[in-house]
This record gives sequence, structure tokens and C-alpha cells, in this order.
Amino acid sequence: MDFYMKYSLAYGLDLMLGDPHWLYHPVRVIGKLIEIFEKFLYRFKSKKFFGGIMAISVILLTGVISFYLARISPILEVFLLYTTLATKSLGLEGIKVYKILKSGDLSRAQKELSYLVSRDTGEMDEIQVIRSTVETIAENSVDGIIAPMFYAFLGSCFMIDGITLALPFAMGYKAVNTLDSMVGYKNEKYIDFGMCSAKIDDLFNLIPARIAGLIFIPISSFLIGKGIIKPIKIFLRDRYNHSSPNSGHSEASFAGSIGVQFGGRTSYFGKVYEKPTIGDKIKEFEFEDIRSAYRLLYVTSAIALIIFTIIFIILRGEGIGFTWR
Repeated sequence: MDFYMKYSLAYGLDLMLGDPHWLYHPVRVIGKLIEIFEKFLYRFKSKKFFGGIMAISVILLTGVISFYLARISPILEVFLLYTTLATKSLGLEGIKVYKILKSGDLSRAQKELSYLVSRDTGEMDEIQVIRSTVETIAENSVDGIIAPMFYAFLGSCFMIDGITLALPFAMGYKAVNTLDSMVGYKNEKYIDFGMCSAKIDDLFNLIPARIAGLIFIPISSFLIGKGIIKPIKIFLRDRYNHSSPNSGHSEASFAGSIGVQFGGRTSYFGKVYEKPTIGDKIKEFEFEDIRSAYRLLYVTSAIALIIFTIIFIILRGEGIGFTWR
């Protein structure tokens, strides 16, 4: 089965199924693997070195296992590629918060949001819940959709014994992302042990984050109808107004397109931080901003699929690719 057919099927499965609760997601397996490595390696004194050993080991092991799983069956490969995408699950989580807010149940909306973000949600007002929901859709569109899609297509240019490295590359990226989400914190426990994981995540998201930011602008101009000049200005001005070198790109595009401002006072684990602002506060956040972010998410994922397909078909047609036997 051709890679592009496989990936189209995987993308279709993601749109139909999302992340069903009955599925023991491969990311949970990666998480268990990280816990095993951490339990064994954290005891050593040189936290940075052994944290790096853990990160590299988990990524390589995930890639190798994924390669051998892809060899078993094209159907299994399609299924595993599908699990690297999160368009429907991310969109549904945002709409779930939207519906709860519309019903007037703020406390339930705060609790639902707490499953999506690491910030404290218990004291948020309605505006802050909307802002945080839109922010997380914007930020997670990169690591949940654009980045795994990019690495799957990049991996399709490499082949070993007739098997493309699309699945190892995509699943390897999920290992990178999971490492960062589990140990990539600047707290007392992980500031050294998780440093390598955080840096690798920054590196792997470097290209996808910028691709996402650039894709959002024309799409949002078409969907929301507020023009393209303002989103471009906000993107160029504010894309580095974030503690992460990558997250600001997609957030700046979203903020400029919708006409809102991200950042500001935010509480994490009981401590209040004043985050740099992204975007101009042309209007206050409102319920429909979540739906706008939801629509942007879906259309962006489809456009990204088309763009990557065209680009990599051209590259393959030019003979750019590597095969090992």
C-alpha cells in the first residue's frame, strides 16, 4: 500500500474516532517507558547526563520498536500512524468546555479545562477559561497535528528493507513530546534531569511550529474574514513573546486572526506569573472564539495534509530519498 494512501486512511481514522477511551494509547506505553528509565536513572548524581541518556534511549527505542511493528502489517502501520494525530480529540475537548460554559456551569468548565492545561483553573473566571481554551488549542495544534504529520512525511523519504520510516519518525516525535510533558519542567526536580528532554522538544518543534504559524494566517483570514494584514503583523511582532521558542508562532497567528490577546496573569502550581502578551486586545474573549479556534484547527489540519502531500510527492519525484537494504 502506498504511503500516501496509508496516511490518508490514518488521517481519516483520526477524524472519525479521535482518541476513544477504550484504546490503550501508544503514548501511554511511551509514558510507562519513561517512568521505568526515570526510576532507574534519577538516582545518579549527574542529573543532566543521565536525563540525556534517558531521553535519547526512549526516542531511539520508540523508533526501533515502531519500525518492526510497521513491518508486521500495513493495517497495523495505518492504525499506529492514526494514533500520532489528535485533530478530533483536541477539537472535541475545546467544544466540551464551550458547551459547559454556555450552560452556565463555570465550576464544571474549570474542572474540564484542568484536564487540558497545566495551569491552575480553580479560580478562573469565564473570560480566563475561554482564553486558556483557545490558547491550548492554538499551542497543541503543533505537537498534536502539524509536527507528527511533518515527521511522518519526512520519514516517508527514508526506507529500510521496503519499509518507510514514516511511523518511526512520527512515533519518535511523540516520544520527544511525551518526554517534554513528563520531565521537561523548570522546577527543582526536573530542571537538570529534564533539561535534555526540553531542549530536544524545542529542536524537533522548530520547523513545524513555524509552518503552523504561516498556515494559520491565510486560513484564518478566509474563515474569520478579518483580513490578512493584521494577523501577519501580530505574527511577526509577537511570535517570540513566549517562554517556549516555538509555542508563540501558532498563538500569535491565532491571536492576530481572532483579535484577542493571549498571556498576562496566569497561575501555575500555586504560583502566579505575568506572561508576556501576544496579540492586541481588540475585543474581549467570548464564547464563539472557542468555536473559531475549533474551525481553524480542523481546516488547518486538512490544509497541512494537502501541503505536505504535494511537497513530498515533488521531493520524491525529484529522487530525494534514501533507501537501505
